[in-house]
Amino acid sequence: MGQAMISLFSRTSQNTQISTLVFGCDSEVLHLDLWLQGNHMENPDNKREVVLLACGSFNPITNMHLRLFELAKDYLHETGKYKVIKGIISPVGDAYKKKSLISANHRVTMAQLATESSDWVEVDDWESSQNEWLETLKVLRYHHQKLASSNPDNSLQSAVPLIKPGRKRKQEANRYIPVKKNQLSPETKGVPQLKLLCGADILESFGIPNLWKLEDITEIVANHGLVCITRAGNNAQKFIYESDTLWQHKNNIHLVEEWITNDISSTKIRRALRRGQSVRYLVPDAVRAYIEKHNLYSPESEDRNAGVILAPLQKYARGCKQEQTL
Repeated sequence: MGQAMISLFSRTSQNTQISTLVFGCDSEVLHLDLWLQGNHMENPDNKREVVLLACGSFNPITNMHLRLFELAKDYLHETGKYKVIKGIISPVGDAYKKKSLISANHRVTMAQLATESSDWVEVDDWESSQNEWLETLKVLRYHHQKLASSNPDNSLQSAVPLIKPGRKRKQEANRYIPVKKNQLSPETKGVPQLKLLCGADILESFGIPNLWKLEDITEIVANHGLVCITRAGNNAQKFIYESDTLWQHKNNIHLVEEWITNDISSTKIRRALRRGQSVRYLVPDAVRAYIEKHNLYSPESEDRNAGVILAPLQKYARGCKQEQTL
């Protein structure tokens, strides 16, 4: 029998230092490092957990809105680095003042009906219940803090009170509890990574003057990241290239190309409804039934907020004027 060989060495696998013992006897060598590496790769717990947050009007929610979540989930899972555990739909509040925006109560209810059959996408009405319009960054901070608070190992649970489930909206709806930038770390141990899910139109809206604050964009892409659904021929990549801020954090922006194109939009749904045309198979059946029952979209509803300046444009334009007078 040949002399047994014992060697100790270290190797690095996926940023994890593994000390490996290799035994050999004649021509038979047992590589414990391969065994360890194989088990390390197959363990789903080593993948970063992700929660996808979609903000918007959802006026009304459509099948395309729901498809965004599925496309993003498939993409992130296919990277082998992430495990998507939840999707959150957060309709904007009435104070956003967008033209044709119907009541948040109706929009939230339709979103809840649309997600009844989903086992991982849910609707959150915190943003929509606020009296004032909130920047997307504040909504991200709120949900990240909520995720951190649900972690028993995180001391933030008692640091900032949250809206408790089951409370009446009249009691808690108007309470906005600000979360400061340095109060939470996006890399808090045990807390899923919260990413903003959006379409290419949202990404490109970063370039509209007074619609977004530069510091908000920076914090969103640096601390959270984007999962942006694009279509063939879209200029999302070019837009990132032309923005120094986005380019600096391009590795945290995931562009997901939609190969099975779908041109459904809330605007087109409302137009069809105003004209008495069918929207069957464009929105979930439960949403269609709810719209018909409450006669939600009409020429009158389309003129709602007509002539009113969008809330972020009002806020940021006012801030610019104040700075100029100082």
